[in-house]
Amino acid sequence: MQRDRSQERTGFQESAPYHPDYDLQTDFVMVYGIDDTMPERIRQWKEQGYIVHLMTGVAWGDYNRYLDGEVDGEPHWDEAQTDRSGKMILHGTKPVIPYMVPTISFGRYLAERICIAVDAGVEAIHLEEPEFWVNGGYSEAFKREWQLYYKEPWIPPHTSADAQFRASKLKAFLYTRMLDRLCGEMKEYALKRYGRMLRFYVPTHSLINYTQWRIVSPQSRLIELPAVDGYIAQIWTGTSRTPNVYEGVRKERTFETAYLEYGMMQELVRGTDRRMWFLHDPIEDNPNHTWADYKQNYLKTVTASLLHPGISHYEVAPWPRRIFKGTYPAEDGSGKESIPPTYATTLLNVMHTLGNMAHEVNESEGEPLQVGVLIADSAMFQRMRPEEGAPDAGKYDGTDPDGFQQEGDTELLDFSPFYGLALPLLKHGIPVRPVQLDNVRRYPEYLAPYRVLVLSYEFMKPEYPDIHHAIAQWVQEGGALIYVGDDSDPYHRIRHWWNDGGDYGRTYGSPREHLFEQLGLVDSGQLESGEDIRQLGRGVFGWLQENPSSLARSKSGADMLRQTVQKAITLLSGDGSDWKPKHYYKIRRGPYWVAAVLEESISSDPLVIRGPVVDVFDPQLGVLTEVRLNPGQQALLYDVEAGRPSEDGVAVISASSRVEDLTRMSSGFRFIARGPANLKATARIYCPVKPVSATQDRTASVAWEWDSATRTVLLRYEHGKGNRSEIQVNWEAQEQGTSQ
Repeated sequence: MQRDRSQERTGFQESAPYHPDYDLQTDFVMVYGIDDTMPERIRQWKEQGYIVHLMTGVAWGDYNRYLDGEVDGEPHWDEAQTDRSGKMILHGTKPVIPYMVPTISFGRYLAERICIAVDAGVEAIHLEEPEFWVNGGYSEAFKREWQLYYKEPWIPPHTSADAQFRASKLKAFLYTRMLDRLCGEMKEYALKRYGRMLRFYVPTHSLINYTQWRIVSPQSRLIELPAVDGYIAQIWTGTSRTPNVYEGVRKERTFETAYLEYGMMQELVRGTDRRMWFLHDPIEDNPNHTWADYKQNYLKTVTASLLHPGISHYEVAPWPRRIFKGTYPAEDGSGKESIPPTYATTLLNVMHTLGNMAHEVNESEGEPLQVGVLIADSAMFQRMRPEEGAPDAGKYDGTDPDGFQQEGDTELLDFSPFYGLALPLLKHGIPVRPVQLDNVRRYPEYLAPYRVLVLSYEFMKPEYPDIHHAIAQWVQEGGALIYVGDDSDPYHRIRHWWNDGGDYGRTYGSPREHLFEQLGLVDSGQLESGEDIRQLGRGVFGWLQENPSSLARSKSGADMLRQTVQKAITLLSGDGSDWKPKHYYKIRRGPYWVAAVLEESISSDPLVIRGPVVDVFDPQLGVLTEVRLNPGQQALLYDVEAGRPSEDGVAVISASSRVEDLTRMSSGFRFIARGPANLKATARIYCPVKPVSATQDRTASVAWEWDSATRTVLLRYEHGKGNRSEIQVNWEAQEQGTSQ
C-alpha cells in the first residue's frame, strides 16, 4: 500500500481550489482550466504534496475572450463548429461555449494560456477531448481549412458519402495538427526557459464511443506524434450505458460496453512506450440518477477495466467535489441526498486499491483464446447515411445532462455493425478485444498475440493498402481471419486508394477485393459453394457474406458468427478444444481476483470463488470463505493467503485511506492514514497477534474486529479534519515508557 507518488499510478481532475473534503490522496492531481485563478489553484494543490498537472479542453472551454476578439482585436466566432442549418454546436449555453474548429490562431491562444501553467510549475499538460462533431463542417473557418487541405472548393458534407468521409478525415487532421504544434512548442518553451521536460497527454473517449456518438477525433494518429506522451481513456457510466443491440434486443449493457471500450484503449498503446490511464467516474454527467444507480454502474466499469491487465494506471475520479459534496435524487423520490457513507467508503477502498494493480502475475482462468475484432479510425468518418442527407442526431448542445441525445436513425446510432461482431463472442465468455487496424502497419508484430481476427469493411475503411499485406502474412503464418461483409456499404464508392487506379493499374469495387487478392482469393468464386471456411497456408480464412449489422438483430445472427469462428478455430487447432464458451470472465492480478458474471449468456448459474478473500467492494472489507456471483454481478477480491506477507508480518490488505509509514513495533504497529476530511474509513491489515486496543492520534479509541481464521484486523475510524491521522494498534498491554 505504500508507494512513491512519482509513479503516478492514480490521479484525479478538479477545477475547484484545494479543499480537504475532496482531497483523495492520490499520486497526482490535474488542475482543470486555464482561467485567471489557475496559478493560485496550482499553488494550493502543490502545497498539499501532490504532483500537479494541468488539464484543459482543447475543443471547448470558456474561451469567450478569444471569441470576442479581446485577445488579438479580431473576433473569432466564425471558428465555432457549425451544423448544416448554420447553428453553432455548443458544449454549454451559459456562457455560450461552442465546440471549436482547431485553427492555427486558436492553437496560439491556447499556447499563451498554457505558458502560464508551465510558469506555475506543472509537470504535465492534458489536452482534453479533441472533438469535431460529424454534423459539423459548415463554418467559414472549416471551409477555409478545406480549401487549404484539398486545394479545391469546399463541398457540403451532407451531399455525398465522399464529401462526408473527406470532411471527417480533415477534422481528424486539424486536431492532429493542433496537438502536434501545441505540444512541441510548449515542450520547447519549458525546456529552454526552465530546463524542464514537460509531458503531454490526451484524455479522450474510446474510438468505439466516438464512433457511436458521431464524433471525430485523432485517436491512433496521435501515436505518431513524438510530443504526445500518452492518453487517459475517458470511459465511464455515461459512455458505457449508451444502448446497443444484441440478439435483437436494444438496451444498456454497461459492463459489456465498458469491457470493449477499455480493451480498445489498451490495444491503442500496446507495443508502444505511451502511458495510458483508465478513468472511472463514481457518478456521471447526468445528475438525474440515484446513488444506487451510480454505484451499480461504477462497479461494472471498474471491473471491466481491471479485466485488461495491460494497464495499471488510473484516473480514479473526475470532479471529486461533485461526488463528495454534491446531492442527487433519493431512491424514494423524497428529494436529493448526499453520498451515502457506505458508498463513500467503498469508493475510497477501490481508489486506493487501484494504486496496487501493477503485478507480474496476471492469469486468466484457462488458456485465453485471443480473438480480435478489427476497428479503424475511419469508422468515425462514415457516420451518416449519405442517401438520406445529414440528420442532426447525436447533438451535444449543452442542454442534455447525458451530453448525447439518441434521436432519429437508431440503427445508425446503435453502431450495430461493430457490436454485431463483438457482442456474440463477448456474451459467451470468449476473450475478445477490439484491435486498432491502423496500428497493423505501424508495428510489425502487432497481430502476433491474436489467433483469430474478425474484420469487416462495411463500417470502416483501411487507410492504406499495405495493411492488407500485413494481414495476409499473418494468415499465412497461422492466423484465422473471418471476413464479414456483403459490399453493400455506400462508402465503398468514395474516392480512395482502392478505386483511383493509382499504383495498381486497376480499380477495386471495395477494399475487400484488394484484401482477397493479397490472400490469393481473386474473387468469391475461389470459395466453393457452401464452403465458408478454408485453409490458407498455415492459417484459416472464412467469409461470412452478411452485413455485420444483421448479426445484431437476432439470435440466429449471433449464432452464425459464433459458429463461423468456432469452425475456424477447429480447423486451425484440429480438435476445437480451444473454443470454451463460458458465462463469466475471471482473472487474477497478483493477490486480486477480478470477476464478472454475464447476463444473456449460456448459463444462469452462479460463479463460485473459494476464500478466504476480502471483498474490496464491501465498505466493511468483509472476510468471506466463499463468494457466489450471479449473472450481472461483479467482484474485486483480495486472496488472503496469496497476499500474506512473511510470518509475523504486518501489511495492508485494503484501506479507504492512503496508508503511509506503516511501522511495526514490539507491542503492535502504527501508520499514518490520509484521506478526505470527515469521511468514515476502514482498513483490514494482516496482524500476527490479536490486538488489545487501537487508537487514533494517540487519544481517541478506534473500533476494531479480529478475524482469528485469517489473522487480520479490521479498523474503523474517521479521517481527521486535517486529512491526516495516526492510527496505532496494540497487541499487548503498553509497558511504562513505551513509545506511543
